[in-house]
Amino acid sequence: MAFTNLEELAAHCADCQKCELGKTRTKLVFGTGNPNADLMFIGEAPGEQEDLTGTPFVGRAGQLLDKYLYAVDIDRKDVYIANILKCRPPQNRDPLPAEEDACIDYLREQVKLIRPKIIVCLGRISAMRLIKEDFKITKEHGTWFEKGGYLMTAVFHPAALLRDPRRKEDMLEDMKRIKEKLDELGGKA
Repeated sequence: MAFTNLEELAAHCADCQKCELGKTRTKLVFGTGNPNADLMFIGEAPGEQEDLTGTPFVGRAGQLLDKYLYAVDIDRKDVYIANILKCRPPQNRDPLPAEEDACIDYLREQVKLIRPKIIVCLGRISAMRLIKEDFKITKEHGTWFEKGGYLMTAVFHPAALLRDPRRKEDMLEDMKRIKEKLDELGGKA
């Protein structure tokens, strides 16, 4: 796969039937935001609201992410947000490894086209797939990694914060460090 722009890649994804989720989705949830973003957030998979709208992180978790972005003076329109999976797993279950395998090349192409300075994994599943298999979100959130020429970190998934608000302060501190690192690298947000 080699694509010249995100629109071409999204059109290709729209026809995808590499796993069963292609048959059950309402809408493809490709990604949204600035195609030249210096900061890219990557979650695991779309939820119900995302499946209905075709836009990632628009439900309750997305609204909480927006509050964190606002709190550290990052404009959502300046970042790019995507998921590993482009289709919603039934009942918002965790993605299966085979589903991740079916979609991961699409995400890799998105990253190549956007070329962000920083990639932030939203949650354990994204971090385990993109940073390292044994990633421990409670111990390693906010830690910086260099992988594939990209500076990467992981934060708690906003949906996890809705279930366990005790981690909200950790998330705010991680987001502040992300903003500092972005400023240090001369990135825009």
